[in-house]
Amino acid sequence: MFSNALSNAVIFDGAHPLEVSEYVDKHVGHHKLEFNDLHCSRRPESRLRYRDFAGIGLSSLSYGDDVHVRCPDLQNIYHFQVVTRGECRWFFRDERLKLTRGQALMMNPGEQIDLAYSDDCEKIIVKVPEALVKEVCREQSGRVPAAGLRFERKIIQLEQSLGFMRLLDALLLEANETELDLSHLQLPYRDILIRKLLQQFDSNAGASEEAHLHDRGFSRLLAHIDAHIRDDIGVEDLAQMGNVSVRTVYNLFAKYFNVTPKLYIKQAKLKSLREELRHNNGHCNVTGVALDYGFTHLGRFSSDYRKMFGELPSETLKRAR
Repeated sequence: MFSNALSNAVIFDGAHPLEVSEYVDKHVGHHKLEFNDLHCSRRPESRLRYRDFAGIGLSSLSYGDDVHVRCPDLQNIYHFQVVTRGECRWFFRDERLKLTRGQALMMNPGEQIDLAYSDDCEKIIVKVPEALVKEVCREQSGRVPAAGLRFERKIIQLEQSLGFMRLLDALLLEANETELDLSHLQLPYRDILIRKLLQQFDSNAGASEEAHLHDRGFSRLLAHIDAHIRDDIGVEDLAQMGNVSVRTVYNLFAKYFNVTPKLYIKQAKLKSLREELRHNNGHCNVTGVALDYGFTHLGRFSSDYRKMFGELPSETLKRAR
């Protein structure tokens, strides 16, 4: 995945992890690198590719070692990170997530995060200044939350978002061009990427609020889903309740959430189910809760849950207990 990304932007190839860390700290995001095994000799296998692209930073990073990274604060920048090889674990104050190949996550300014890289971990990191995200958010919705735009900790599977993956691939290819001056093409790529990030990841920008302002009938559909989250809700049911056509229902979900109604309902069920596991009273079990929400194929349910949240439902329940 993105195997040739930024091949013309090599900063280090076969370097000591601390050399790469020093550059990353200055140009990608403030952090402190620690080794999990202090007595192990460090092989110079770290790699870093980095390029500025229309005001955002693009990097491909591999420490080549089992390391721990502490990020005290991403100052005024967002990080969109994609694991392209190996695995990386995110340790927030109140949550732990694990990402593997093809999974991506947004990191917000001001968040304190610890990360653990496997020795074969490789990531694509897109550094986006907070001002640029606010600008695009304001253009799309007419407002930016007073407390600042914050993305939810939602893991996405790029293979399930082919359009987004192809856009990122095209952007990395453009950034790899060195022989031609294509700076006039960079801004459109950058702005489309930020718009896609706002679509792919839930945030406090309030997509449902925008839906309420522009399509009040759609707001009622969302409320209906929340009120009947355990029921078997079909697209035809939503169309009938909203007194609109099935095609209109599909168009509304595509417009505001960039997903199909069926996928939105499944994700809403998984979110609600996760909250129940995280705040259980000690008497529930994963199978019972899954069946309550209509997930009868337990293997597929566990797979979908892990793709969305980076852990198995049993792990969520165990940590809650």
